[in-house]
Amino acid sequence: MTPEKRPAEEDAETEEKASKKQKEDGNDTSNVIEENHDESSQDSVSSDSNVTQGGSSSDSDPSKQRLSLPEGKGTLVFCGCTQWDFIGRRNLKCIPSMMHFAPRIWQPMKGIKICYVAAHCSSAHGVIITAEGKVMTFGRNEKGQLGTGDTENRNVPVMLDSIKDLTVVAAAVGRNHSLFLTDRGSVFSCGDNKSGQCGVGNTTSIIHTPCRISFKESKVVKIACGADFSMIIDKRGYLYSFGLPEYGQLGHNTDGKFFVSSNKLTYQFETSPRRVPVFVERSKDGHPTPVTDVKIVDIACGNNHSVAIDSKKRAYSWGFGGYGRLGHSDPKDEMVPRIIKFFDGPKRGVLQAFCGATFTIAITELGVYLWGQTKRTGEANMYPKPLQDLFGWEVRNIGCSATSIVVAAERSVISWGPSPTYGELGLGENTKSSTQPKEVKALDGALVHQVACSLGFTLMVANDDDEEDKAVLSKLKEIEA
Repeated sequence: MTPEKRPAEEDAETEEKASKKQKEDGNDTSNVIEENHDESSQDSVSSDSNVTQGGSSSDSDPSKQRLSLPEGKGTLVFCGCTQWDFIGRRNLKCIPSMMHFAPRIWQPMKGIKICYVAAHCSSAHGVIITAEGKVMTFGRNEKGQLGTGDTENRNVPVMLDSIKDLTVVAAAVGRNHSLFLTDRGSVFSCGDNKSGQCGVGNTTSIIHTPCRISFKESKVVKIACGADFSMIIDKRGYLYSFGLPEYGQLGHNTDGKFFVSSNKLTYQFETSPRRVPVFVERSKDGHPTPVTDVKIVDIACGNNHSVAIDSKKRAYSWGFGGYGRLGHSDPKDEMVPRIIKFFDGPKRGVLQAFCGATFTIAITELGVYLWGQTKRTGEANMYPKPLQDLFGWEVRNIGCSATSIVVAAERSVISWGPSPTYGELGLGENTKSSTQPKEVKALDGALVHQVACSLGFTLMVANDDDEEDKAVLSKLKEIEA
């Protein structure tokens, strides 16, 4: 097993461009991506915005029906660090006034109704989608991941004018790149692309403004990002991946390594979405058997591993296997999606999956389960174990950071994580970390629709429609612009 590169330390990677490779996929024509895609489909938003503004006949055609925005809408609640360059780095001094250990209302977002938030356990930037489907980004922007056309950090959320004519229904972020999914099933990307993780068909080091990815097979319905790779699901339930294959996290049965000279190792990056062709079940002796009738409905990505759920509520995991994060009872890397046997049975189905840096959490028909390592040292769960503290709670959504976990359940928020933290737990100044799940007192009685955790902050979509919710939100302090 190759040692995993730990995320979020100083980005000292060299800006090397890997040589392009010629794919030989003659057996599966569905894996072949058109290389001669037209200029407008990738480098502008005009083609998608024109379709969005097209005639009403499209709504009556099932194949052209639009994706809808999330139903749960509300106010943005923030906790954590707003000193973007400090997050995940050791050579800078913390500014105490920029560490928010209790939930806050971000003043620039006051009065703006939102429906979706996106962050990643390796990121120091975030994405907010308004109730109208407009995109706002903020945070670290050294690789153009905010899509603003430059590499300047944004201390407060700013509207992305380059895709303002589109209706964006979902977003995903990696360490230094971002994906945006429109209601028409098109995907746009920006940010770091040296491993091909933006999926535009090349390894141009930085994509400064959102460009359409190189994908024409079908309409996309779900997106997800790992640290340096990306995943998309189309309406047929096919899974595609692109970016860095270092630990097998793309699911193509390879880690992509090759030598360009006698002592220089590089990777064959996937620069365009490539279909994940097979899902397997392994016997006790390790013999793989293909799983049939797989239609993927959901996907989650950690730093270097992925977890997918199919229409039969079966879960598959692959990529870096360290600390048991794949749930297969051993730390071996998996190069193709492997079914998690623990959940393969009646009334054991997986409903949702969430990935942290070195762990995975699943909401299942049996309850909430966790496997992998949530602490920086100590023992790891090599196979799924129930989170007894959440037994009996109706869990709605979960946010996973590098080691912190934030759970939206009923009219409460529950969080825990070891020290040190950046305030992402929201437990307050006097409880900056906790190894045991604790309720966030400031949000007691609040209905939180969605949670997203980055390496150093947490974003929440809190309901603000009824008086009880308004009373809770009115007590929160504000973060000034």
